[in-house]
Amino acid sequence: MMIKNIIGTNDFVEFLRGKSATFMLALSNTKTADIEGITQAGIPGQIYLTPTLDSEFVTCGEVRSLESIAQTPKGVPTPAILTRATHLLKPFSNIEILNLGIKNLPRIEHFTKHEFGISVSGDITNGANIDAMDVFKKGLDFGQEYECKDDYIILAESVPAGTTTAAATAVALGYDCKKMFSSSFKDVPSDIRNKTIQNALLNIKNEDDIFTKLSKVSDNMLIFTAGFILGLNNKTKLILAGGTQMACALLIVNAILKQMEGHLKTSNLALCTTKWVYEDEKSDIKALLELNDLKINAYYADFDFSLSAHPALKLYDDGEAKEGVGAGASLAYALLNGTSKEELTKNIEKLLG
Repeated sequence: MMIKNIIGTNDFVEFLRGKSATFMLALSNTKTADIEGITQAGIPGQIYLTPTLDSEFVTCGEVRSLESIAQTPKGVPTPAILTRATHLLKPFSNIEILNLGIKNLPRIEHFTKHEFGISVSGDITNGANIDAMDVFKKGLDFGQEYECKDDYIILAESVPAGTTTAAATAVALGYDCKKMFSSSFKDVPSDIRNKTIQNALLNIKNEDDIFTKLSKVSDNMLIFTAGFILGLNNKTKLILAGGTQMACALLIVNAILKQMEGHLKTSNLALCTTKWVYEDEKSDIKALLELNDLKINAYYADFDFSLSAHPALKLYDDGEAKEGVGAGASLAYALLNGTSKEELTKNIEKLLG
């Protein structure tokens, strides 16, 4: 079991072998997730709770805002179990929570929670109503001020319907990439999703600048992350823990830099995802990363559930769920710290009971 390159070289990730990481989990709700059938990242009717439950489970190993761990109607458990299993085997030095606009605050103490006064974003079909410049600036300031206590940062996200808002964002910014985004479903609900993206794009006018577009069709996590990347400005090693959503955050950075004719050093920036995202035939993470002028290294953890007989976990190998809550980068972290596929599989199964 290894960490494999999507683009770039393996020097960056090899340098991190045995090093300590701060795991940051960005939580956000977009009302786009309320659209019937758009996402399976959680419990129908209570999708908005997913980020809250994910953060409780990763930090404390239990969900406190609901009786049981979030799983999809098909029984796919949240990718938070992969991240939690990693943390139990090879603990992150620090776990910090970023509240980027959620409906219900997680019931956790002691862990650092960063509050930014950001509210839940709207449904992109009616305009997301985000003050994108404000959210971006909060990310920028946070990146400039943040002092990492460890060797590097893993930045993960939990945003139900986030791949839909990411696709709408990238298309609105002029990238030709509508079919490159993954989904929590095996069979992407393309009619619902395409209609949602089409309706969202109707809100965009030719004269809209980047931030006006982002205010209408994006989500807080994407905009904040773009600001955070620019604010950190390569001073700390940062792994964007996610698939196509994190690739979209990079496309936002790229669009802003182009407009400002700015430059960003990216030697300390990488993306890491799961094998399920990398091998997904209905999306294309590599092509998405190659749309970017920024040169970054990107990897996937070569991990699957071939050693498990658990039917709920087998659904991952079948293409249901794929990424989220930093699963890919967490698996990579476990591998970099000497954990075997057997150990990981056993520990993930244990969490399912």
